[in-house]
Amino acid sequence: MTEREITEPIDLCLPDGHLNPDAVGWSRQPLHTPNLRMWGRAKRWEYWGILTPTHMIGVTVSSLDYAGLESLYVLERATHEEVVVDAVVPLARGVVLPERCGVGRSHASAHGLTIDIDETDEGTRVRAVTSDVSLDIVAARPAGHECLAVVVPWSARRFQYTVKDLGRPASGVLHIGGERVEIDPSTAYAVLDHGRGKWPYAIRWNWSASHGVVDGQVIDLQLGGRWTDGTGSTENAVFVDGGAHKIGAQLRWRYDRHHWLRPWHIEGPGIDVTFHPEHEREASTFLVLVANATHQCFGRFEGYVTADDGTRVRVDGLDGWAEEAANRW
Repeated sequence: MTEREITEPIDLCLPDGHLNPDAVGWSRQPLHTPNLRMWGRAKRWEYWGILTPTHMIGVTVSSLDYAGLESLYVLERATHEEVVVDAVVPLARGVVLPERCGVGRSHASAHGLTIDIDETDEGTRVRAVTSDVSLDIVAARPAGHECLAVVVPWSARRFQYTVKDLGRPASGVLHIGGERVEIDPSTAYAVLDHGRGKWPYAIRWNWSASHGVVDGQVIDLQLGGRWTDGTGSTENAVFVDGGAHKIGAQLRWRYDRHHWLRPWHIEGPGIDVTFHPEHEREASTFLVLVANATHQCFGRFEGYVTADDGTRVRVDGLDGWAEEAANRW
């Protein structure tokens, strides 16, 4: 599919709260202002995934209007030991989220978990504190670094603005179980999933993000599926040395839901990628209005994708994750 590239700042919504038709497209930097209206249906979140040779870290601040779902996840990759801290905040009281991506701060504090995400001159500072874990990491923003920002339209009343920002060099420190772990930006990277929208009540998605150096080039791979099918938009791109190459193909995801650690296959025109999982994270939430079931696997990728100039880009050895999520919200 051919998707329109947006190059100037624009509002996501019209004054009546419906989707602005001129906002549909994609951009290399966050140019949309998600001026959402209609309380009760808006979804807002900031998710940061930080991957190091020894640990995987996930930090979430979110508001579904009628609830805030906040979380900290830490995986020790060698032992497969997990630390999971989740907090549900009724009516999202006290949850702070910025109006635009890359501007302002995020904050949530509940049930012994405090998260602060702030934009600084050095990049984005991500802090989280619980009784057993503390985290203070800066995700740098290199000069010329591009992301993938996409508007996905289901209808004038249901739509999503997503920013996937991959390959941000991460530095800082993780304290866990009495151990101090230094985060080295030469071997650790951060991924942002910034979401603002009005979703259908029930939906399922796939998402993968990965990073590495192949043939002397820094490669980041962002692939998604299912939730964008039939909308005319995709959230697929490959980044070569920080530059975005948009992929307009809808992809086929094949994997075994009974054996999540078996290889996953992601295919489409000009794309043939295999993901080899090493660890499965299973997460679920069941509340009165909200239910979620996520299977997120961490591992390595191999195969190729085709950049927008026709170049075949190898992705062998990229380190990252792939997931399936099903939501009622």
